[in-house]
Amino acid sequence: MDLRNIAIIAHVDHGKTTLVDVLLRQSGSFRENQQVAERAMDSNDLERERGITILAKCTSVLWDGTRINIVDTPGHADFGGEVERILSMVDGVVVLVDAAEGPLPQTKFVVGKALKLGLRPIVVINKVDRPDARPHEVHDEVFDLFAALEASDEQLDFPTLFASGRNGWAAESLEAERVDMKPLFELVRRHVPAPKVAANKDDANFTMLVTTLEANPYLGRILTGRIETGTARANMQIKALSRDGKVIETGRISKLLAFRGLERVGVDEAQAGDIVAIAGLTKATVADTICDPGVETALPAQPIDPPTLAMTFSVNDSPLAGREGDKVTSRMIRDRLFREVEGNVALKVSETDGTDAYEVAGRGELQLGILIETMRREGFELSISRPRVLFQSDPITGQRQEPIEEVVIDVDEEFSGTVVQKVSERKGDLIEMKPSGAGKSRLVFHVPSRGLIGYQSEFLTDTRGTGLMNRLFHGYAPYKGPIASRHTGVLISNGDGTAVAYALWNLEDRGPMMIEPGVPVYQGMIIGEHTRGNDLEVNVLKGKQLTNIRAAGKDEAVRLTNPIVMTLEKAMSYIADDELLEVTPKSIRLRKRHLDPNERKRAQKQAEAS
Repeated sequence: MDLRNIAIIAHVDHGKTTLVDVLLRQSGSFRENQQVAERAMDSNDLERERGITILAKCTSVLWDGTRINIVDTPGHADFGGEVERILSMVDGVVVLVDAAEGPLPQTKFVVGKALKLGLRPIVVINKVDRPDARPHEVHDEVFDLFAALEASDEQLDFPTLFASGRNGWAAESLEAERVDMKPLFELVRRHVPAPKVAANKDDANFTMLVTTLEANPYLGRILTGRIETGTARANMQIKALSRDGKVIETGRISKLLAFRGLERVGVDEAQAGDIVAIAGLTKATVADTICDPGVETALPAQPIDPPTLAMTFSVNDSPLAGREGDKVTSRMIRDRLFREVEGNVALKVSETDGTDAYEVAGRGELQLGILIETMRREGFELSISRPRVLFQSDPITGQRQEPIEEVVIDVDEEFSGTVVQKVSERKGDLIEMKPSGAGKSRLVFHVPSRGLIGYQSEFLTDTRGTGLMNRLFHGYAPYKGPIASRHTGVLISNGDGTAVAYALWNLEDRGPMMIEPGVPVYQGMIIGEHTRGNDLEVNVLKGKQLTNIRAAGKDEAVRLTNPIVMTLEKAMSYIADDELLEVTPKSIRLRKRHLDPNERKRAQKQAEAS
């Protein structure tokens, strides 16, 4: 059968998953009366709640005798490890760009990877029916982006379609008839080459590079990749090779699965060029080569960008530990983290000096936040430290270097001065500033990753919720010096018990609260934000003194201001170096690392001395 393998890449919210929905529907992958959820490819609960794609997924459609394997990729740079692996499976890419926003950082990140691999892009300018759409200007911006990424002449001669994924049509020009997605199907078949089968001495033998891994309770490890050479058959003998060619294990294919629409279907055999999933091995992982027993050389694997941010995951040792979760021991946490690393090559887990803590390094706060949220839903209780960046030394000068991010901000012109000032305070350099239409400005900065920790919520406050901030790892640069962190102190509970409304009401002058009446608290737990720069221990357990004498005036009802609601990402970026985040299946609590006030003072003196 005629085969095509493509990946759909774009920035967040530019419509990748919606477009895949339409392609599945119009190709006849669903029955006419079949009930299918919107954004069917976002099968993960967290993906549906947040409206983002976290894991790269494969699907397949049949169009006029041609099988098109489609890979839906994540749009956040934090999940770039998923994208880098996936691109080795495909022979072409569809670059989806919003007709109003134009190419944004994640588009640039993934397109750069695709162009280096020699893939020829198809550009689809989506959402052309938006009232603020500017399709022709965006088309020019895409061309400029490709040129800046050193695309070849062949890659710069890319075909373009104008589309509305939500309304289910694509056209070769804005004036053309708007019917369905047939122009996109035809263009993929015409422009994307059929899979190239590697020609070498092992040509007849089966080889496949593993690009994604998942666990299945019935089939065990399921390894997905594209067959490079030969034919895979159910029950055939295979072995797994590491990147350096060492044999990891031998076994047989217990189940061979091919993608048909949204489902994986068992097949007896699959040819070179097809994307399949294999079950039957117990140790092989991402970037390993699955092959015939006669093959000796491993397939080359794409290098993965290193992590830039690290956090410490440790056992929850607060007085309220073990009340909500059932996975609380260090052994359970360790097993879960190392199981995550097997399938997620962008994460690194290492042991620390303490027996109950593990350092987890990743691409960004969002990636680590997704991992924490997934673990708490599985019943884990954890203590999380403040995110910290990973420095490295210059190999020649030995100078300390830190990760720098390219930040693109779209903001109303009236707020641009405030944004420039705040980012400059965080050691950011303004690279470009230009109007982006509709009274908005586009600002491009190079900012140390350290400076962006905790800035998102402050940015939304400064721009009254109207600003858009997108960030992308740019590279390493010399250390830019200390950056001022949180300007305010915190209010700390001085005892164990249950918070009382009367006590909280009396403390409102000290600063906004983070808890409500009736919430269990303990000594050392953070219950609010202090209006001043120092920390303050307060009593939230003290109730009103009652007497049997009637008061002359009528008692006023206690009316409390709504507390600050701490989401997981907000809390991760809020805590200071001497604080921890206690995460349980039902609660997110902020606390001091040392609960005892005397221990806190000793630790503070030691920190000042060092």
